[in-house]
Amino acid sequence: QVQLVESGGGLVQAGGSLTLSCAYSGNFFGIVALGWFRQAPGKERELVATIAKIGDETTYSDSVKGRFSISKDTGRSTVDLQMDNLKTEDTAVYYCNAKPKWGPDKWGQGTQVTVSP
Repeated sequence: QVQLVESGGGLVQAGGSLTLSCAYSGNFFGIVALGWFRQAPGKERELVATIAKIGDETTYSDSVKGRFSISKDTGRSTVDLQMDNLKTEDTAVYYCNAKPKWGPDKWGQGTQVTVSP
């Protein structure tokens, strides 16, 4: 069983920064990537960034490229999302994700990020 627990959300002014952290635990056999998704009110959940479980290959959505950075610390079993130059459109619930080679994705409960003008 995989557990994902997010932390670090909150309220920040536009132009500011936040760091989200996802603590992961459990059986990660078969997991190929870890990442962050987000869901704004009235919108579908969308990919923000991913990082490979093995190695450091990363992907980013076009909307956050150059502003967000994903990293992992295998010693602490965390995946962090550094978010800089935040915009009001970044307001959403952010979810930690673990993608398996087969079967359904695993999700955390989410953490709210609100960016004020």
